[in-house]
Amino acid sequence: MVVLPVLFLLGSLFLCNPVQAQSDTILMLKQAALNWKGALTCETSDCNCTFNQQRGCCCAARDMLQLEEDILERMTFLWHDISTLKGRVQSLTDKIKVAFKATMDPNIALMVPGSTERCFGPFNINIPVPFNSVLLNSGNGYNPSLGIFTAPFPGVYVFSFTTYSSVGENGRLYHKVQLMKNGKRGASVWENNREDAEDSATQVVALEMQRGDQVYLDLTSGRKLCTNLQYNVFTGYILYPYIAA
Repeated sequence: MVVLPVLFLLGSLFLCNPVQAQSDTILMLKQAALNWKGALTCETSDCNCTFNQQRGCCCAARDMLQLEEDILERMTFLWHDISTLKGRVQSLTDKIKVAFKATMDPNIALMVPGSTERCFGPFNINIPVPFNSVLLNSGNGYNPSLGIFTAPFPGVYVFSFTTYSSVGENGRLYHKVQLMKNGKRGASVWENNREDAEDSATQVVALEMQRGDQVYLDLTSGRKLCTNLQYNVFTGYILYPYIAA
């Protein structure tokens, strides 16, 4: 039984891969492999292909062909699934594009009595900050007249705001700006010192919003924002919507 595997191996070498051999012994073994009439011990290999058919025949051709067909079939299914998912995402995101960016108009600043400062405030009550210079308003959720953003879709939103103020050499930085959601504070920045002539601060917050919820920035009573009000910025966008199943 040792001869049979040897014959099979040598026959495969000669017929699947051209080998130049001058040895009479090798030629004899090759001929013996071709003339073998008994049962062949190979299992998955195509022994008939190897020994009895064309010279370029490969024993693993059928297995390779089946593997290629299986891979192609799986790739076709995957491509179909990806295309379907892409279409669903596209249909959702085309309808849900919400983002805004607005700054303060420096022309709303007024001269503070007894000072050279031009400021928004102080007021004796809390006042919504008017970010009425709109640079972006996708989805029209932001109302520049009121300075209020109203969520058009339920989901998670990201809001950020930068507060800037500058006073004279002997002035006092004195402001507190709060991000309000439906009248309740969500985040704030503040300043109260005479050491700096100007300063700025930024807050970023993620909030869960239902349709119709409102967000705005509030200047606390008795506080003020002065000089270069256009550096005060209010932005927001939807991070992801809540989609009903």
